[in-house]
Amino acid sequence: MKKRYINNLILLIIALIWGAAFVAQSAGMDYIGPFTFNSTRSILGGIVLIPVIYVLDKKRKDEISQGKEVIQNKKTLIIGGICCGFFLMLGSSLQQIGIQYTTAGKAGFITALYILIVPILGLAVGKKAGIKVWIGVVLAVIGMYFLCMTSGLSIAKGDFYILLGSVAFSFHILVIDHFSPKADGVKMSCIQFFVCGILCMIPTILFEHPELYSILQAWKPIAYAGILSCGVGYTLQIVAQKNTDPTVASLLLSLESVFSVLAGWVILGETLSPRELFGCALVFAAVILAQLPERRPNLSYRDLQREESRPHHSTL
Repeated sequence: MKKRYINNLILLIIALIWGAAFVAQSAGMDYIGPFTFNSTRSILGGIVLIPVIYVLDKKRKDEISQGKEVIQNKKTLIIGGICCGFFLMLGSSLQQIGIQYTTAGKAGFITALYILIVPILGLAVGKKAGIKVWIGVVLAVIGMYFLCMTSGLSIAKGDFYILLGSVAFSFHILVIDHFSPKADGVKMSCIQFFVCGILCMIPTILFEHPELYSILQAWKPIAYAGILSCGVGYTLQIVAQKNTDPTVASLLLSLESVFSVLAGWVILGETLSPRELFGCALVFAAVILAQLPERRPNLSYRDLQREESRPHHSTL
């Protein structure tokens, strides 16, 4: 249980990193196209992890077993990395394209809808969430509306792209939940970045024709998005989700929208209206509610031992 709370804290830090990354994403679009930006930052994120993998492998070289189990783990690692990279490419590309045609507020709200999509998709694979988590999901959706929406809800071209991206990010969270306990998190993250970067490179070459000068002009936002948002954020996500329910993880990660607003308030001097403050409060309340443990019936010592020995997928 202590390890799960630590992982939840890590997911909270990831949300903070991603919230600030919205500034980098917006700044990068002033110089290069969405596929160019995602391709370069993803490949940079993969490159950053190569020395990390080397150091970690060197430390646990004596602990690595030989034989069939290693081969099987490598196969799972590659499949997991490819699947994660594919859905990461879909989600980040659709989001980056949609931002060009809609407001940042709408983009933040619609992207955060994965907190509702994840538990619904989770039901299809037998992952049931407790009543407190569902109440937290509803509160978070309402909070996101007050935080991000200022002129009602309508679906336009950009909104539709963002919504599709939110669905892709939902699958990304569930795929990570499936593969992260079975493979090395850092290696799988490295593979997903190279897969995402290579896939984004195809439309980059076909449609955007980027120039080296333009890419160098955007080096600061690319560096932040590649090193922190990708290299640190997505890698920690894979590591932290090993002992966290995917629905709870989606709630914690949805705080990136709250942190993006707060970052604008603290760093850029943007003011928060009472409506936006109320939305922030609802989202924070939703996340706290989802972390409260359910009351469990009185069990005998033997029953408790038997239950602790079972694999758990929920923090509740």
